Amino acid sequence: MQKAQEVLSKATGGKVGSLLPRARLGKNGPQVTRLGFGTMGLSAFYGNPKPDSERFAVLDKCYNDGELFWDSADVYGDSEELLGNWFKQNPGKREEIFLATKFANKALPDGGREIDSSPEYCRSSVEKSLKRLGLPFVDLYYVHRLDNKTPIEKTMEVLKQLKHEGKIKYIGLSECSEDSLRRACKVAHVDAVQIEYSPFALDIEQPQIGVLKACRELGCAVVAYSPIGRGMLGGTIRSPDDFEDGDFRKYAPRFSAENFPKNLQLVDKITEIAKKKGCTASQLTLAWILAQGDDFFPIPGTTNPQRLEENIGSLKVSLTSQEEKEIRKACEAAEVHGSRYPEAMAKALFADTPALNA
Repeated sequence: MQKAQEVLSKATGGKVGSLLPRARLGKNGPQVTRLGFGTMGLSAFYGNPKPDSERFAVLDKCYNDGELFWDSADVYGDSEELLGNWFKQNPGKREEIFLATKFANKALPDGGREIDSSPEYCRSSVEKSLKRLGLPFVDLYYVHRLDNKTPIEKTMEVLKQLKHEGKIKYIGLSECSEDSLRRACKVAHVDAVQIEYSPFALDIEQPQIGVLKACRELGCAVVAYSPIGRGMLGGTIRSPDDFEDGDFRKYAPRFSAENFPKNLQLVDKITEIAKKKGCTASQLTLAWILAQGDDFFPIPGTTNPQRLEENIGSLKVSLTSQEEKEIRKACEAAEVHGSRYPEAMAKALFADTPALNA
């Protein structure tokens, strides 16, 4: 088996991840692994980070198992520094990884944050990210959020310049509105739109939001963050008490003591279908997202090597059309209780920007 893999690896360019399914990232992008890896949880928002040795072990397994589409951001604690240190310790491996990072969540002197998607902040942010990563460029650079003040055309112009300068290879937007995406693509192609998508979050499909429709018309990939519902759809989290102190989910309305048991109804239905299929609930969920089209790229994150292996196992789960419809029916029948984010943060979702000449 090992010999066969080596032969196949050579035939496909010798890259470690050649054995995992790949698809083109948008109409102009490269072939990347269908399942990506979100690094946020290694560094921020889900409790205290683990020791570097444990975090490096997760990245090592990611690389060795061929999951080579990695996603970071400047707001994810020490995520960029962690990746930069991993690259230093693993010379030659960076070229096999398709690396994304983001900007626009600006730290304030008082410890707070504001969104700043201005051209000036974009340029200063990419320089800082490259320094932390120890790299001359990143593959994909996202506008993490739009500030509702800067016309998207101005932000896209500087991203277009950064691409021309070789500091970024591809352009992404996150949590943008349909209108912002369409206007952005008139300046330069947006290769990927990162958006929350899971059985708990099908918003992009709604006609009044229109993001999925626009992505498909324009040839933009859909990068699905929190595809397992921030861990809830795995079936092992049964109460807000399961979260440690400092975990963001303690403050998210969807995970409140009132809403949690109501939302478990969908979790239990997906778990039931997964048991019949002979896979885990997480694997079924990821397989269902992958089945929505080759333009969908879920990026689950984890701090656990075994969970990482479980997630990669979703690539072997093939759904029949009947099973896909059964999951879709369960999702659409479920009443999801609680918003994705606290109110102050929810204002930045599906963001519009002012007209260029306003």
